[in-house]
Parts: sequence; C-alpha cells; structure tokens
Amino acid sequence: MTALPVSAMLFVHPVSGLLPPWLDPNVFLRDPAVAPWLLAVVCAFLFIETGLLVGFFLPGDSLLFTAGLLVATGSVPVNIVLLGAAASAAAFAGDQTGYLIGRKAGPSVFNKPDSKLLRSDYVDRAHEFFTKYGRRSVVLARFVPIVRTFLPVTAGVGNMGHRTFIAFNAMGALLWGFGVTLLGFGLGQYDWIGSNIDLIFIVIVLISVIPIGIEVLRKRRAKTSGSSKES
Repeated sequence: MTALPVSAMLFVHPVSGLLPPWLDPNVFLRDPAVAPWLLAVVCAFLFIETGLLVGFFLPGDSLLFTAGLLVATGSVPVNIVLLGAAASAAAFAGDQTGYLIGRKAGPSVFNKPDSKLLRSDYVDRAHEFFTKYGRRSVVLARFVPIVRTFLPVTAGVGNMGHRTFIAFNAMGALLWGFGVTLLGFGLGQYDWIGSNIDLIFIVIVLISVIPIGIEVLRKRRAKTSGSSKES
C-alpha cells in the first residue's frame, strides 16, 4: 500500500482542510490499522452523519466511494456486497434515529440559539427540501450533503407517517449505500483508475467541496441581491 506522493499530499490537504486527516476518507481508509475495522468505521461514520445532528460535517459520499474504490484495487480486503449491505443498514438506522428525535422532541429540537453546530440555514434548507419534494425527499436527500442529516429530523417534526418514512428510508439507504459504494468499486476495475488512484482521490475531494462552494456563492448572491433592494 503506497502513500500519496508529496505533490499530491500538498494539493489534497489544502482542499480537504475542511476536515482533519482522521476524518478524510482519502487518508484514514488507507491506514493499515483501519482495514480490520473498516466495516465498523464506515458504519459508525454513516450512522453519526445521518442520525445525529452534530454529524452533518462527515463526508459520507466520499467515504462510500473511496471505500468501494479501495476494495476494487485490493487495498482493503472486504467483500463489496458486505460493505454495501453494512453501509445501507447503518444509513437506514441513522435516518430512523433522526426521525425519532424529531418525532419525540417536536419543533423544540430546532428552537435553539444559532450556533456553529446547529445553524438555522441548515435547518431551513432541509425544511425547504422536505416541503418541495414531500415523501421523495427522504430518498433524494441521501445524495445532498447536510440536507441528509437534517431532513429525517424535519420529517419527524412534520409528523410524516412512520410506515411511510420507513419505506422511503429503506429505499434511499439501499440506493445510497450500495449505489455510491458500487460506483467506486466499478470504476476501480479499470486499470487506468488503479494506476492513477492518487489523481482519483484528488478528484473525489474536489467533488466533495463543490456543494459547499455552490452554497457559498448562493449566499453571496442572496446578500448582494438584498443589499441592492435596500439601496
């Protein structure tokens, strides 16, 4: 198992600096000490990201894709079907937990002073997503960072039927857990991918921060538009 070249490390870490190295899939999944515990690590990260409000910053998409890619290249000795099944189960359990938190706590779960961990715009974004797409949002939100953390709680607060939520949650968990993992595994089958894995890792990091960049631009435009109207 080879380490990232110095040139790649210098490029990756400034971009993925949003996360410490121990949270960066491109770093810790390649650690030999993690391999025996890969399934437990992946499941724990996915559960925290999707089930607990404080886990919105975890890189679920990158984690699944990178894990699948490393399995394909032989860097991680885990069965891909088992990995996909475990990821889906953890994602399902996480959303169920978030839903129950919203159902039990009600609107009060969001009636807290704005903070870095529970920002009102994160909650508003999830609420808008839920209002726009209804039941489908439970599936679609799986592929939208931050929204996938807050939407289950929003569904619980909105009193979405429990059986309905379970059905759409199961569908979304399978599509996300297996889909993203198998995408990484499938691409890893190509020799070019395997021989340029460091470059692929850089692309993964860049793709991971695109939603953040879009959100920043959207906020800047909104502020500019608001300032123009006031003047």
